Amino acid sequence: MKISKKLYSYYMVLPALLIYCLFFVLPTVIGFFYSFTDWRLDREEIRFNGWTNFQTIFTDDTLLLALKNTVIFAVVTVIGKNVFGIVLAVALNMQLKTRNLLRAIFYSPSILSILVISIVFTPMLRSDGVINKLFESVGLGSLTQAWLTDPAIVILTVCGISIWQSAGFQMAIYLAGLQSIPKDYYEAATIDGAGGWKSFVHITLPLLLPAININLMLTLIGGLKVFSEVFVLTGGGPGNASQVVGTIIMRSFGEGSWGLGTAMNTLLFVVVTLISVPLLYFMRRKEVSE
Repeated sequence: MKISKKLYSYYMVLPALLIYCLFFVLPTVIGFFYSFTDWRLDREEIRFNGWTNFQTIFTDDTLLLALKNTVIFAVVTVIGKNVFGIVLAVALNMQLKTRNLLRAIFYSPSILSILVISIVFTPMLRSDGVINKLFESVGLGSLTQAWLTDPAIVILTVCGISIWQSAGFQMAIYLAGLQSIPKDYYEAATIDGAGGWKSFVHITLPLLLPAININLMLTLIGGLKVFSEVFVLTGGGPGNASQVVGTIIMRSFGEGSWGLGTAMNTLLFVVVTLISVPLLYFMRRKEVSE
């Protein structure tokens, strides 16, 4: 009877654990195996080819560009989404009469489909689109750009759209964290002569660490796994200027290079794991120490 009581909690999680193993662990293990093969659509026999696929990844200019773009997208969006998220959360945590309406407005882009966002932004970002015309109308014609067709800035344009879409979601998490901080701390800081900035640095940020931890992990993993934003807005173009790992994986599978595509997917999994696990460990320790 004692044994059955101890195992009761495990019985409850067993169905979810089986589903997780079946649809995540098993495909990951199988994919890891196939990433070391020459698995292709035009070959009947699958042969082990060692590190050939990974050597191709690190010697092919297009694949290296995709890796670079993925890192750029992850870094820019992690910073942008979290900075704007905190700023919006702090601003809308004040006693504004329209704060609930503003919260809804800033949060609403995060529930939109990327397809809808693409339909809205693509005409606006053309050379003769609304954004360039707006710059010209206020005397800032030098800022006009070919936002989605200039190889030098296209990935940054996609980053900006992603930040616009998701910053409201990060804002909601930061708002929940801010509302859990007792007001007594701020009152005591005010009595001690601390201004708004010192209160923010020494009270808000330390007590907001759990929310920061969650948002950093969500935005980092989402940034490294980017696919839909690039695929819908640019298709990896112009040329290959905005290719990311996700679009390269899809292209490899579409061309029948399944072994190479699986190797790219395995590499992405390893990179996400190597970055996110130490970061999570560091943030958890920081959160406990605070």
